[in-house]
Amino acid sequence: MSERKINAMVTGVGMYVPEKILDNKYFESLVETNDLWIRTRTGISERRILEKGATSDLATRAALDLFEKHNVSPNEIDVIIVATVTPDMFFPATACLVQERIGANNAWGFDLSAACSGFLFAFQTGCNLVETGRYKKVLVIGADKMSSITDYTDRNTCILFGDAGAAVLIEPTEDKSLGLQNSILRIDGKGKEALYMLGGGSLNPASHETVDKKMHYIFQDGKAVFKVAVKGMADVSVELMEKSKLKSEDIAYLVPHQANLRIIDATAERMGIRKDQVMININKYGNTTAATIPLCLTEYYRDGKIKKGDNLILSAFGAGYTWGASHLVWAI
Repeated sequence: MSERKINAMVTGVGMYVPEKILDNKYFESLVETNDLWIRTRTGISERRILEKGATSDLATRAALDLFEKHNVSPNEIDVIIVATVTPDMFFPATACLVQERIGANNAWGFDLSAACSGFLFAFQTGCNLVETGRYKKVLVIGADKMSSITDYTDRNTCILFGDAGAAVLIEPTEDKSLGLQNSILRIDGKGKEALYMLGGGSLNPASHETVDKKMHYIFQDGKAVFKVAVKGMADVSVELMEKSKLKSEDIAYLVPHQANLRIIDATAERMGIRKDQVMININKYGNTTAATIPLCLTEYYRDGKIKKGDNLILSAFGAGYTWGASHLVWAI
């Protein structure tokens, strides 16, 4: 195979988080828990909830924020990929709804479902499209309204999730030192027993029975997922470092999926990097599923903490199981 002539780089970022905040104290009246218990076990202090609207609203606001901050016209967008497990509906795709609302009249697109690894998988896909030379501007959005599938009487899951949307713009560059350098992505269907939502698909179509049995809510075997997530994220991140010939001191930031602070800390420790080399915002937003990684990128970039040429390791683990890591050299 001939070496590709084009690299795919991130040239813009955008985000949207709803205004309504649920702090840990809120859950004390719902389930048997408390602020200290939640913070010490997850790292979460509060999360945002979208009271009115759907995932397309989160995604649209994130895209418009990117356009405004980076002076991008919607008509320039060639492809829209929305990573989500909470689409507005099965079809049409949320990408279609976003395309109409942002006025991206020349774009095609689709949704991608890979749970908490969704952004990484969508990002790889978007980069591949750019690297063909056929597309100049690909918009990748991670957005989830997790509150729509969360059972607020389930103490194991209700404290974990928040709602948010975040986006990146991918464009081509002939500078091989910038953009996506390497990635490793994996799935293992054996994980289907530990993290899932049973209702609503073709296996268990919506019915009185599925609603009564709470099958339209997320289920997670926390201990099982924690165990494999710690190993999966850490292993793949270290493997990627070796693939890219990176040492811990070469890395500006680990950009981890924000599921649990203990998983993040374990991954950083395995990689041999300091805490100040890890992007963290789980304390403010909780687990926003496909939005966590681009949310981190947007906040840290706007705070002036990332600079051109920085080596970033993006890493995630999610339902499926799905997991992976990407080596991105920052370009803006």
